[in-house]
Amino acid sequence: QVQLVESGGGLVQPGGSLRLSCAASGSIFSMNIMGWYRQAPGKQRELVALIATGGSTNYADSVKGRCTISRENAKNTVYLDMNSLKPEDTAVYYCHLKIVISNQNYWGQGTQVTVSS
Repeated sequence: QVQLVESGGGLVQPGGSLRLSCAASGSIFSMNIMGWYRQAPGKQRELVALIATGGSTNYADSVKGRCTISRENAKNTVYLDMNSLKPEDTAVYYCHLKIVISNQNYWGQGTQVTVSS
């Protein structure tokens, strides 16, 4: 069983910054992809950023240059540093883990990010 625990969401003013963290525990194989998705009210869940075990990354166009995803493999933890936040970044942010060998997918419970003055 895999559990993902997110932290770091909150209320921030436009132009501000936040760091989201997600710690994974359980039966986690070394080859995996961790990432962040978000879902705004009335919209579909969308990719924000992904990072593989080896460090390769992928970002949504909407956050390129403003967000950085990173991970600590020894801690099974992934981070999302978000800068220059905009009101349209407001959403529930979900941590995601994919085990490559089994193609199993796991989700965190979500953390709310609100960008508002």
